[in-house]
Amino acid sequence: MNHKEFLTALSGKCGLTVEEADRQVGILLSVMKKTWSEGDSVSISGFGILEVRKKKERVSVNPSNGQRMLIPPKLTLNYKPSALLKDKIN
Repeated sequence: MNHKEFLTALSGKCGLTVEEADRQVGILLSVMKKTWSEGDSVSISGFGILEVRKKKERVSVNPSNGQRMLIPPKLTLNYKPSALLKDKIN
């Protein structure tokens, strides 16, 4: 499902126009981005937890020439589904 299909389905379920649904999704995403930039996680009941985690620096080896490289630390977005969602999917 791409963004346009998602907005069409959401607008149909909520009784909104596609433009209003797009605006609401934009607001939701901006609030989530702000929360993550502050270092907090977003927990949605029945869906799961979205949080920013810091990956440590590590050493990687290029398999073609054996050269070792230092990969710097970075922030990644991590998703942990809720038990309720896991049960629905399975």
